[in-house]
Amino acid sequence: MKQKKIIAIVTGILFILFVGVFTFAMSKRQSLLDAGIKKAQVKLKNDYGLHFDMKSYGFAGLTTVAFHQISLVPDSAERLAYIENLEVSVRVWPLLFGEVKLGLIDMLDAHVTFVKNGSTSNYDFLFKKENKAPSEQKEVPKRNLAETTEKLIKQVFFNIPKNMKLKNIEVAYRDSATNQRVTLPEGEVVNGKYDVLLYLNDNEAKWNFKGHVNPDKQELSIRVSSEDKGAKLPFLKAKYGLDVSFEEVGFELKGIHREGKNKLTLSGQWEVNHLVVNHWRLSDKDIVLPNASGVGGLIVEDASVALHEQSTIKVKDFEFKPSLKYTHRPKKTIEMSIHTGKFETQKFFDALPSGLFGSVEGVKVSGETSFDMDFKVDFDDPDKLHFTASVDDASLKIDEWGNANISALNQPFVYKAYEDSVLVREIVVGSDNANYRSLGNIAPILKKTVLNTEDPFFYDHNGFEEEAFKLSLITNIKERKFKRGASTISMQLVKNLFLTRNKTIMRKLEEILIVWLMESSDQVTKDRLFEIYLNVIEWGKNVYGIQEAANYYFGKSAAELNLGESLYLSSIIPRPKTGLSSFDYTGHLKPWVQRHFNTYGYILNRRGQLAGEEIPASYGFYDVQLQAHLRPARPKGIVDSTEVIQNWELENMIQEIDQEEVRKRTLIERLLGIGKKEDQEDNE
Repeated sequence: MKQKKIIAIVTGILFILFVGVFTFAMSKRQSLLDAGIKKAQVKLKNDYGLHFDMKSYGFAGLTTVAFHQISLVPDSAERLAYIENLEVSVRVWPLLFGEVKLGLIDMLDAHVTFVKNGSTSNYDFLFKKENKAPSEQKEVPKRNLAETTEKLIKQVFFNIPKNMKLKNIEVAYRDSATNQRVTLPEGEVVNGKYDVLLYLNDNEAKWNFKGHVNPDKQELSIRVSSEDKGAKLPFLKAKYGLDVSFEEVGFELKGIHREGKNKLTLSGQWEVNHLVVNHWRLSDKDIVLPNASGVGGLIVEDASVALHEQSTIKVKDFEFKPSLKYTHRPKKTIEMSIHTGKFETQKFFDALPSGLFGSVEGVKVSGETSFDMDFKVDFDDPDKLHFTASVDDASLKIDEWGNANISALNQPFVYKAYEDSVLVREIVVGSDNANYRSLGNIAPILKKTVLNTEDPFFYDHNGFEEEAFKLSLITNIKERKFKRGASTISMQLVKNLFLTRNKTIMRKLEEILIVWLMESSDQVTKDRLFEIYLNVIEWGKNVYGIQEAANYYFGKSAAELNLGESLYLSSIIPRPKTGLSSFDYTGHLKPWVQRHFNTYGYILNRRGQLAGEEIPASYGFYDVQLQAHLRPARPKGIVDSTEVIQNWELENMIQEIDQEEVRKRTLIERLLGIGKKEDQEDNE
C-alpha cells in the first residue's frame, strides 16, 4: 500500500513537471520558431549567398508549422525554388525523448528550377567552399568512416516522414539547349508506403515510383517502372549526350547493423530490366542489358569500405562474386579480386550487353572457363602494385565465330586502313598484292627489332603480357591519367582488323575478349599473325606494310634491310606519321634518335639476337640514309640542323620517346633478369 502511494506521488510530480515544461514550451514556441527562421536566413545568406524568404509562417496545430509563399533566390541569379504552401509536423512520441522526426509534410504548388546561363548557374552555391578565417580553422580529426556513415544515414532517415501529401510539384532544368521538367500532379506517402506517377514535360513520358520507407528501422525500397516503352530519362541527353531508358529498376536497403564502434554493415539488393544506353563514346548502337541484379552489401569500418564477401552480381545466367576494398588510412589503397570458379563459357558471352561488343556478338562456344584476378595498389607507392591474372580455358572450344571471324585470317583478305573514321585504302593481305611479303621474305633482323620494341615475348605469351600490363598501370597511376597501354602484337592486330578507332574502356575490353578467343582457339598460328601484322601496320603517311616502308624510306626490298634501317623502322611504329622528322637535310638521323638505337641495340645484344650479324658502330645509326627526294631543305643560316630543335611538338615527342624507352627497357630487363645478372657480375 505504501509503495503504491509513493508511485502515485512520483507519477503526479512527473506529470506536473511535464505539464509545466510543455506549457512553458508552448508559450515560447513562436519566439523559438522566429529565432530558428532568422538563424537559417542569416546562415544561407552569409555562407551561400541565398535569400530565403516567405510571406508568412506560424503554428497551425500542436506540432505543425505552416509556411506560405516560400522563395529561395541566389545572389544575381534566377529564382531557384518557390513553394506556395508547406505544412510540416513532427511526431510527438519521439519528441518526448529528444528526437525530432518528421511526421507529415503537406506541400502544394512547389517549383524548383535549375537554370544555367553560359558559365554561371543558379545552383553554383552547391559547389561553393565555405571560407573560414585562420582563427576558425581547426585541425580536422581523423574520421571514423563507420560512425560518419551511420550518422549520415540517421540524418537522412530522420528527415524522411512516414506520411506526405504532395500536389503540383515540378522540378525543371533550363539552359541554352535544354528545357525539361518533371512533374508530380498528386501523390501520397501513407505510413511509409507510396505509389506515384511522375511525368516528363507535357506527358512525353511517365514513370511509376512504388515502394516503402521505414525511418525507424532504416529500411527503404524503391521500384521504378516506365509506363512508356523506350522513354528516355530527362536531362541526360542535352547535358551529356546520353540516352538511358529501362523497363524497371529496383533497389532495396534491407538493413543497417552496427557491430561495435568501428564496423557498420549495410545489406540490400538491386535489379534492372531491359536497360538501354546510347552514347557515342561507348558504341554507335544501343547497348541493351536484358536483366541484371545484385545482392549483398557494404562493410564500413574505421578507415575502409568494402563489398560484403557474399555480394553477388548476376547478369542473365552468369553469376560471380567480386571482391573490392578501399582503405583510406594510414595509406590509400584499393584491393580488388575476382575468382569465378568454373562456369559455362557460353553463359558469359550470353551475358554481354548487345551493342557493346559488336565483334563478339553471335559467338558460340562450348566448355568451361575459370578466371582469377588479384589487384592491390598503394597510391603513395604505386611501384609496389600487385597484379596477377590467369584463365583456365583448357576445355574452351569455339563452335561458331561472331562478327570477328578469326579463322578467316588464314586466307587472303582485304584490310581496310582508316584515318579516324575515314577509309584511306583497301589492302589485299595475300599474294595478289605485289607489296605483300611472307615472313621468309623479310629480313630476320627487322623481325627481331620489331618484336623487341613492340612485343618481346610474342611467341611465348597467350596474347597478354602480365608484367607489361602491370607496368602500364603503374605509369598511369603516377601520371593520374591514361598515359600508357600494354598492347601486345595480338592486341594491336585485333584493334586494327576488327575494332573502331574510338579510344574507350569498352573498346579495350572488346579487344581483350577477341584476343582471348583468338589465342585460345589456336586457329591462327603466331607466325601468320606476325606476318599479317608486318604487312598491314602503318609506317608513314599512306605507307602500309614492311615492303612499302623499306622502299619508301630506303629504296630497298624488305629482305635487304640492315640493322640500322631495321632499328629506325621499329622506332617509328608508335608514331608512324612522324617518321620523316627523324632525318636532317643530309638524310642522316638526328641525334635524339640514337636513344632508340642504344636501348634496343643493347637489348638485342643482351638477348644474343645479334649473333651472326655484322654490328657496325652505334648499331648502324650513322649508316642510315633517307632517300634524297624525301630529305628536308637545308635551313638558311644554320650550318648543322641536327643540333637545332625548334618545334615544341617534336620536343614533346622526344620526351615521350625517352619515357617509352625507359619503360620498355625496364620491362625487358625485369623479365629477363638482366639487371640482376649485371649486378652479380659487378660484385664478382
